[in-house]
Amino acid sequence: MLIYITNRRLCQEDFLERIQQLAKGKPHAIMLREKDLELHEFEALAFQMNEICQYHDVPFIINQNISAAAELGLANIHLSMSNLRKYQHDLCSFSMIGASVHSVEEAKEAVSLGADRLIAGHIFSTDSKKGVPPRGLPFLKDVCDSVSIPVYAIGGIKRTHVKEIRAAGAAGFCIMSEAMTSPHPVELAKHFSI
Repeated sequence: MLIYITNRRLCQEDFLERIQQLAKGKPHAIMLREKDLELHEFEALAFQMNEICQYHDVPFIINQNISAAAELGLANIHLSMSNLRKYQHDLCSFSMIGASVHSVEEAKEAVSLGADRLIAGHIFSTDSKKGVPPRGLPFLKDVCDSVSIPVYAIGGIKRTHVKEIRAAGAAGFCIMSEAMTSPHPVELAKHFSI
């Protein structure tokens, strides 16, 4: 399963047109992660992206911004571990809660706090985390083996990694850079399926 994560700064064309093209390719979900936006800007963008995702019948996930996700009536939210800890009692309106984890201990804690899905990383070297060594496939396998909920790999994922990621036990993977820069965004999801 494939989740696209946004980074509008990497996008060379109109960002919403890119989202439209990605959604046409039918990924498992698209996650809005624009951390630098003011709340009103984030909410306006979330509203537009939600409409695009609904039109293409692609689940839409908001990263961190609980109020925007609740206002849109979304079922999905994705949080950092610190926010999952902080807001665990404010998440009852969401039927799917995701958490980003960076250790087996965090993975187990996230499950105990109600997470339904984990994103574990970063697995391979990536420009997003320059100078930070990747955790690698053994880390991914350890996380997958430690929990009974779906785990998605993130960080430097290329098409050539798909079989290794699946072999480690992951349910899928998240793509940011290639989703924002691919010359063929509609076909991208097909290239990552096996």
